[in-house]
Amino acid sequence: MATAVPETESEHRYVEDDRVELQDSDAWDKLGYSFPTWRKWQILCVVFLIQISMNLNASMYANAVDSISENFGVSQQVARIPQMTFLVAYAFGCELWAPWSEEYGRWPIQQLSLFLVNIWQIPCAISKHYGTYVICRFLGGLSTAGGSVTLGVLADMWEPDDQEYAVAFLVLSSVGGSVVGAIIGGFVQQYKSLPWIFWTQLLVGGGVQLVHLVLNPETRATILLDREAKRRRKTGEDPNIYGPNEILGSKLSPKEFWTIFYRPFYMFFTEPIVLWLSLLSGFSDALIFTFLQSFQPVYKQWGFGTVGISLAFIPLLVGYILAYFSYLPSIHHFRKIRRRDPDRLKPEVRLWWLLFLAPLEAIGLFGFAWTSLGPSYGIPWIATMIFSTMVGIANYAIYQSSIDYMTAAYGPYAASATGGNDLARDFLAGIAALYSTPMYTNIPGRPLEYASTILACISVVVTIPIYVFYRKGPEIRAKSKFAQSIDQTREKSRKKRKSVSGPGGSTTKHIERV
Repeated sequence: MATAVPETESEHRYVEDDRVELQDSDAWDKLGYSFPTWRKWQILCVVFLIQISMNLNASMYANAVDSISENFGVSQQVARIPQMTFLVAYAFGCELWAPWSEEYGRWPIQQLSLFLVNIWQIPCAISKHYGTYVICRFLGGLSTAGGSVTLGVLADMWEPDDQEYAVAFLVLSSVGGSVVGAIIGGFVQQYKSLPWIFWTQLLVGGGVQLVHLVLNPETRATILLDREAKRRRKTGEDPNIYGPNEILGSKLSPKEFWTIFYRPFYMFFTEPIVLWLSLLSGFSDALIFTFLQSFQPVYKQWGFGTVGISLAFIPLLVGYILAYFSYLPSIHHFRKIRRRDPDRLKPEVRLWWLLFLAPLEAIGLFGFAWTSLGPSYGIPWIATMIFSTMVGIANYAIYQSSIDYMTAAYGPYAASATGGNDLARDFLAGIAALYSTPMYTNIPGRPLEYASTILACISVVVTIPIYVFYRKGPEIRAKSKFAQSIDQTREKSRKKRKSVSGPGGSTTKHIERV
């Protein structure tokens, strides 16, 4: 899930012949930033549902594996390939949709994405051939306009220093959707036939698309400015005013499209902060898809059936909710400080709460590993769930803090930085769909315990950079060609706000790079 950050406008209004560009300060009351608070959160709640729907699609397929294997005569490992193709395609689909949401607006792109994802559920539901699942799941993942667009909507309504509550809320939907899919999927698997795994996804996706169609407006600033400019010309209020896209053109050149698309990948491999935080976030997300496969052998020891195993995911959801509420006090505290003195806090402060929550990932995995010994050792099933709750807390915290930190550290390039984060999360989750079951069944000795122990050891290694970035982040950012100009840009923006007081207390033009 990527986010977006405003850029500052040029010093002078764009004028071409007798056409004058309408800027955000001229129509501030028409932009998403001026929506009433209740309206912003209503829009955000719909986006929350979109994120739940998308991630439910990613995880619910795991409940179809047994039936596909049996019905089409393939191994369970082969039956998991469509889950992998969906997630890997999802990783790239997020970045493919982002440029078009800038050109045509958030609303039509989200509607088109939801429509296509829903359409690809139908061939899966009526399929008579295994290959249909592979192809249509791949197309479904590629059709999913993920966080690059959903958090673009958020950035249309809140400025960077005001986004934290909204980002925390949307992160909850991003991590929670996979767990919701696992819980619902167990009931569908138990009481319905294979096609209903996909009909259920279609019903959820169709319902969400209808809600979005009815309740959510366009939020993209340039689109809203174009509309307002047309209205003013039509009424005669200002016959020479034109929107940004009307003057500058709304068509992306191939070079612009390529730049927007490839930059997340470039930053992923060249920026240490982006690389390590993305790997950490990707590893943490892959754990959930590992659990989708590992919970079955673990909880069968206590006699859990299909529904019982699906309900075993509830502690992860509890962990996410606890982590979400735990962030609110620190967000409130640091926002108060920034409002008194915008220069007092460095971006690294956004990692502060993660320093305390990140170790819960390793603790939770070690604890889950050795409480998986089962009832023969007198261990109650609730013990494993206590530790999986810790993993849920850490998973939410890692995603929330990494998104928040990269937004602050990379300014106008935050969309690309967090795009690398999304790429790692979805790609590694897709790979996890294939290795998790063999890992939990083929390791000699105690496969359940050793597999989770291996993951716990890896989690220790990948969380170390958090503490390095917290201490050495300014020095690392100083060597980044993307981050070097951020402080200068912010200083210019502050000077501009002091010299000219625009509507809403800001004269910056908000052009989100998503």
